[in-house]
Amino acid sequence: MGFLLTDEQRDFGRSLDAMLTAADTPAAIRARAGGDAGPARALWARLAEAGVFALAVPEEYEGMGPLPVETAVAFEELGRHAAPGPFAETVASAALLSALAEAGTDAPAKRLLPALAAGETVATLCAGPGPYAADADLADVVLVVDGDRLLLAPGHGAVRESADPARRLARPEEGGELLAAGPAVVAAAERARRWAALATAAQCLGLGRALLDRTVAYTKQRTQFGVPVGSFQAVRHRLADVLIGLEFARPLLHGAALTMTDADVAAAKVTAGEAAYAAARAALQLHGAIGYTEELDLSLWLRKARPLRDTWGTPAECRAIVLAAAPLRRHDDPHDGPLPKGVWGVTVPARSAP
Repeated sequence: MGFLLTDEQRDFGRSLDAMLTAADTPAAIRARAGGDAGPARALWARLAEAGVFALAVPEEYEGMGPLPVETAVAFEELGRHAAPGPFAETVASAALLSALAEAGTDAPAKRLLPALAAGETVATLCAGPGPYAADADLADVVLVVDGDRLLLAPGHGAVRESADPARRLARPEEGGELLAAGPAVVAAAERARRWAALATAAQCLGLGRALLDRTVAYTKQRTQFGVPVGSFQAVRHRLADVLIGLEFARPLLHGAALTMTDADVAAAKVTAGEAAYAAARAALQLHGAIGYTEELDLSLWLRKARPLRDTWGTPAECRAIVLAAAPLRRHDDPHDGPLPKGVWGVTVPARSAP
């Protein structure tokens, strides 16, 4: 597939990069980790002004979308700067409400989508398989998909920390207002999970690129035996492997944004997630002992890599979805049975060995 971003899409990404650089995102991350959500909310407002949250909202609800390619561009920059907040969950909530409106249940969309697009409302979404919602303590709206019901949770339980210090997990409180029910909710939740996975894959790509850039810069400065450690062949090969992994992930991400199929999004998610995790491991090793210190801003990126890799589709779940969609199974094998469907949030049985 031949695909290149347009000049407008590249300019959009560059403008977000400049804005997030000027906003001192590491300070917002550290404040959020310390319990102060003010800088993160201020950053959220600036991103809303740039139109980030309107990308997944249809025009009839005061949005600009749905625009999955532009969303991928924006979320790559959010990952590059390790921005704190339930970004993927808010975009997924917008996709869910939009899908419900298309299916004939437009009351929740009319009520919530304009505020989501404007950045006035921060949303998070609990749509399985786990019982937790990300950053519920930062969100104004906590949506819960319970089977074929969509609920507006009345609140959330105790907040738990994750490996990422700027990301909190909490169980939504039971009950709440019923927004919609029926098969349309199930289909809308599937679309929401795809959008969340695409956005998270883009964040992984940006995060991995930031880790690589920081590590390359560091290995040019640190010297051993009178020369930069980056001149050693072993270091160069390690960094080249990271770069190749990230560059392989990029076309998969853009292709997934064009098709938005389960298999393409899963392929992008697993490839970008693994590339970002490999970048984090390389960065930790090549920074030496200082890579372990929390005082170094590098730790803010390092600790985000694994949660992003595993949320909205673990590598195993994504690989199962890709394999389930691949027309490689031998139909004459009695042990194969029917091909399983790839469903986000639900463990898909692994294929039998060929």
